[in-house]
Amino acid sequence: MNKVYPSAAKALEGIVHDGQLLAVGGFGLCGIPEALIAALRDSKARNLTVISNNAGVDGFGLGQLLETRQIKKMISSYVGENKEFERQYLAGELELEFTPQGTLAEKLRAGGAGIPAFFTRTGVGTLVAEGKETREFDGHVYVMERSLVPDVSLVKAWKADASGNLLFRRTARNFNPAVAMAGKISVVEVEEIVPVGSFDPDSVHLAGIYVHRIVLNAHPEKRIEKRTIREKSTQKAGA
Repeated sequence: MNKVYPSAAKALEGIVHDGQLLAVGGFGLCGIPEALIAALRDSKARNLTVISNNAGVDGFGLGQLLETRQIKKMISSYVGENKEFERQYLAGELELEFTPQGTLAEKLRAGGAGIPAFFTRTGVGTLVAEGKETREFDGHVYVMERSLVPDVSLVKAWKADASGNLLFRRTARNFNPAVAMAGKISVVEVEEIVPVGSFDPDSVHLAGIYVHRIVLNAHPEKRIEKRTIREKSTQKAGA
């Protein structure tokens, strides 16, 4: 089975449709599948529910799909860097399911492991637990969280062999392995594709059994988030 596709658009062809549940790897702008997100934008698929730790920034990453109004709902942990996200949410134009970051990661990992639900103490007594089943174990209350199994997962890795075995580079490993495991179909964007047998088996971060399609993006933009601070005033108080 050939898993390597000639372009991001071809890699999404026939598997992306309106109304789907998608998961997208990355943390902030670190380890996001830039080419696949752009191809998803160009696919014109609409009414999407997207699972991602956050929603990119204005005009980049998932921020592009917010601008084109292709996303109807986000399942996220942090969305504070996207003004368009804030505008749509406050205007009632975008649904949002806030999920604690560790819980979000576990919901994806559990989905990939075939575990339909699990109990956690995170969120007990807060809005996160509203409408969810709770139980007491060993004197503590736990809330039940359902796992996530997206129709399609979009993932960024550093290297892949032709069978889909993956290596991630440093912090770009973040949510990507769990997102790949959870998806019914997982599409992976990589910077290098090598022949099968090139990797030491002990160095493989994610086995190719979880990967269905691969696309090469040898020169991603890799934007860097930078902290900005107000310049200190040189004027003395009372001057």
